[in-house]
Amino acid sequence: MAAPTAYLGEPVEAPPTDGISRVIFSQTSDLLLASSWDKGLHLYDANTRLPRATFTHQTPLLDCCFESDNTVYAAGLDGQIKRFDVQTASSVVLGTHMNAVQSLAYLTTRGLLVSGSWDQGLRLWDPRLAPGQNCVAAVALPGKVYAMSAGQERLVVGTSGRHVLIYDIRRLIGGEGPEQQRESSLKYQTRSLAVYTDGRGYALGSVEGRVAMEFFDAADAQANKYAFKCHRRNEGGKDTVYPVHSIAFHSGYGTFATGGGDGVICIWDGENKKRLFQTARYPTSVASMCFSRTGEMLAVASSYAYEQGERDHPADAIYIRAVQDVEVRPKARKAAA
Repeated sequence: MAAPTAYLGEPVEAPPTDGISRVIFSQTSDLLLASSWDKGLHLYDANTRLPRATFTHQTPLLDCCFESDNTVYAAGLDGQIKRFDVQTASSVVLGTHMNAVQSLAYLTTRGLLVSGSWDQGLRLWDPRLAPGQNCVAAVALPGKVYAMSAGQERLVVGTSGRHVLIYDIRRLIGGEGPEQQRESSLKYQTRSLAVYTDGRGYALGSVEGRVAMEFFDAADAQANKYAFKCHRRNEGGKDTVYPVHSIAFHSGYGTFATGGGDGVICIWDGENKKRLFQTARYPTSVASMCFSRTGEMLAVASSYAYEQGERDHPADAIYIRAVQDVEVRPKARKAAA
């Protein structure tokens, strides 16, 4: 039985009507953007939970991101990357891939957009340049892009074949390949990825209910990396394992949340290797989530992700959950006796 709404947060009005692929907050306001398989890009005011705008696309959307509160991006199954003007409700095609675009990331300090595709390619776009001349770098990858996350200095890309590629963003602009290419330390397919708040490494989630904590520095990578199990539930005497669909870091504390196919969000203190908090169960899979810029709100996409195939499932919803400090603040380590 689903928990009362009060435990989960407050739902937005007029949510997407088909699988929600991404929810992401603006870094300068409390606007929230959501992409969906209903072919819509939905913009909400998180404080009122009311829709601000909806933009339509020709095919389902797999990702979205902000450039600013007035300019947003979305891309999906047709390989097109669109740039939308919120004020005028107009759009332009920034560029295209040969296959579906799985991931987008806007590099605020560079004024560039990165796109990762199932065509096994990574492209860097400068929206200030004319169409046809705005692709400033194209990099071949060893597999389809499944997840991507950008920090201040590095971009991490997880592809099919369990490849993980780490790029120095400055060199990527010059079209250079990765500074590191690794094999995922998890045995199963990459599902989610997020660069640490302090930029020292990244968290990687798999379809098999595990998260790996990795570091960029080679010495740290060997000495400090670890992995842990999560998003598992005993059902009828059997241990059922769910994918880790989303990982989100809290900007203030560097703690992080994981959202899984079990409909639960867990908040972790990675430094001390402890779980801080676990939410009540959402009506269905936690497909995506994102902390607001201040860390005071968590947007949660409750949207069935077909972990158990085609079946009846609850309607898609987006919840805005108030984050309590005690849920995300690391606990002080006890002094050794």
